[in-house]
Amino acid sequence: MKIWKKNLVAAAILVTVCGGIYINWLYSEDQATMDLTQTLNTEKLLAPDLLVMGGTEDLTGEDPANTVKDYFAAVRLSRQEARDSALSLIQEAMSYDSDNSGSNAQLEQIVQTALTEAQIESLVIAKGYTDCVAYISEKGISVAVAAPEGGLQEADVAVIADIIMSQSEFDLSEIYVIPVM
Repeated sequence: MKIWKKNLVAAAILVTVCGGIYINWLYSEDQATMDLTQTLNTEKLLAPDLLVMGGTEDLTGEDPANTVKDYFAAVRLSRQEARDSALSLIQEAMSYDSDNSGSNAQLEQIVQTALTEAQIESLVIAKGYTDCVAYISEKGISVAVAAPEGGLQEADVAVIADIIMSQSEFDLSEIYVIPVM
């Protein structure tokens, strides 16, 4: 009887979440959303073991300062929503599972990742860059940086890579610096 009730509650939550996603999709379909890939162009500069994407064109036709601010705000919001969703799923799993060791490890990993990203972002901004967003994945770390007027130079990339390596366990080959213009 208890298992039946748990399954019923889980099914009800699943249906509610799916319904919310569908309704959100319906309402957001009408709104014009900015394609975040428009802020980057296809020109690439390769440094030893480091990929830097760059360019000076504005592909959106909007004010570049507002586009850059919107880009960073959208990326931060997207990252936070994904993280909140993962946290709620882990907490839900913890409420149904008597052995929480796996869920606790996942929760601790999410918190550690968020802390590392925040530290890297703060240090990059402290070095004089206007804005920055770091995203840690299994394959490495991507750091989008608001590029200065002349674009990111090799010295800028070296400073950012040094910050990342000092705050994390990533090697130079796992660091991707993306200038946002």
